[in-house]
Amino acid sequence: MEESGYEENMKLKLAPRVLARRLALGKAQAVAARHKDALIIGADTFAVFRGKLLGKPRTSRHAVRMLRMLSGKTHVLLTGIAIVDPRTGRHTAKTAGTRVTFRKLSAREIRAYVKTGESLTVAGGYAIQGGAAGFVKHIAGDYNNIVGLPLALLVEELRHFGVE
Repeated sequence: MEESGYEENMKLKLAPRVLARRLALGKAQAVAARHKDALIIGADTFAVFRGKLLGKPRTSRHAVRMLRMLSGKTHVLLTGIAIVDPRTGRHTAKTAGTRVTFRKLSAREIRAYVKTGESLTVAGGYAIQGGAAGFVKHIAGDYNNIVGLPLALLVEELRHFGVE
């Protein structure tokens, strides 16, 4: 795994699914420019709630605001994935979406979770595979998309590049 150095611009006036693909492709192309002999995979994840994009919280206060906003509600976690073959210039980009419903969270449990620091490392301010596992009431879609990568979609797309 390698950081792309790609400058993410979450303020682009694009539909969220298109933005997720654009950011993933930008990251993959940045890495592909440095690695000409490998198939490159890029990804970008963020949450969408009532049209608002939620990336990684900037501060603990920001994380608390995000989690309060999501408490008792449903949001969508989007992951854009892109595959670039630098040898041929061929590329593809797709988006996976998973609907996540939180149970109602108390102010105390939000503060306790944010205090762990985990919320600052993940899109939407929560890690379902970590301390926020108990926040989730319902999931519709690919669980792997929430944890990291939509693996079924990624494998399907890799097959188009001859990877079995």
